[in-house]
Amino acid sequence: MKKYIALLLAAVMVLGLFAGCGSNDAAGNDEGGKNTAVKIGFIFLHDENSTYDKNFIDAANAAKEALGLSDDQVIFKTNIGESNDCYEAAADLADRGCNIVFADSFGHEPFIAKAAKEYPEVQFCHATGTTAHTAGLPNLHNAFANIYEGRYLAGIAAGMKLNEMIEAGEFTAEEAKIGYVGAFTYAEVISGYTSFFLGARSVCPSATMEVQFTGSWYDETAEKEAANTLIQRGCKLISQHADSMGAPTACETAGVPNVSYNGSTVAACPNTFIVSSRINWAPYFEYIVNCVASGEEIAADWCGGTAEGSVVLSDINEQAAAAGTAEAVEAAAAKLASGELKVFDTATFTVNGETPTSFMADVDTDDAYTPDTEAIFDGYFHESEMRAAPYFTLMIDGITTLNEK
Repeated sequence: MKKYIALLLAAVMVLGLFAGCGSNDAAGNDEGGKNTAVKIGFIFLHDENSTYDKNFIDAANAAKEALGLSDDQVIFKTNIGESNDCYEAAADLADRGCNIVFADSFGHEPFIAKAAKEYPEVQFCHATGTTAHTAGLPNLHNAFANIYEGRYLAGIAAGMKLNEMIEAGEFTAEEAKIGYVGAFTYAEVISGYTSFFLGARSVCPSATMEVQFTGSWYDETAEKEAANTLIQRGCKLISQHADSMGAPTACETAGVPNVSYNGSTVAACPNTFIVSSRINWAPYFEYIVNCVASGEEIAADWCGGTAEGSVVLSDINEQAAAAGTAEAVEAAAAKLASGELKVFDTATFTVNGETPTSFMADVDTDDAYTPDTEAIFDGYFHESEMRAAPYFTLMIDGITTLNEK
């Protein structure tokens, strides 16, 4: 099996892509190539027990190594809640000499913005946020990636597995129901489960989906209960946008195939894990360090694409995946890279029985989340093109949400 499938099939080295933002030889490096001009502090919502935060932590360590940063140039703060604790952590990092502060959770944003106002000489970067491009603060930055493409490809792997089980007589095509454990009814989650479903249905047209929300990014008990509820309701395969091992372990216990998120769970779930998609944050971390080192501006709203290696899939677990999965995923990845395939092609889904031709999305977020930007044109929904963070909130046919959180 090919190792570590990237969406372009050949990831481009990020340092070569961002020539305008410096390199390891930029001003501030010593003769050995070590960057001495930057000190970066990271704020994580949880710790390595969360698959979400572990993904960020691993990327931060990878960027540290790639850039040659020393231990005293990188500070981690873990288990920092979406509260004033985040502001205090950010202020402490600034006071300790960090000229870049990065926070990894959506709810950190207002507290990071508060710190950015008080420490104008420090660059504050935030994952999944929505307001940097309208805030008017030159030192406040949002970042995300086109993870909907990764989820679509993971969905193809799921659809291939459904087809295999149908052909084996385990259930009928009409019974091909997917279960999805979601954290909140945010655009990020809706965009994610919809792209996953569209990927699955591209190879298994009879597939449907039920979504159970937990109301938390990380609640192992609630995620396990949600997965078990979906299994009891007849779901034949489970995926998730939540951060613990709750759903994967429930699947392993029940013998139900699982597509995880933010990293492979094959070690704990060897019999049921198929594949995982994730955002690779290392390119962004290298980008912001190199920008600061060379005195270049960091983009207010940055979205990593496939060429940067910012969206990747884990190895496919051949023990659980259907035959031909790798080939099907690679073929779709090539079409995504060429532009031949659009994840949210409006010809592939309906809303209330009709093909959508217009949708005003909330791109320039205000307190009321007022729709302000047309997102459907040229035959597809232009996700993450007008703002990095997702804004797809259409409720398409074939997906049923069981609760609201």
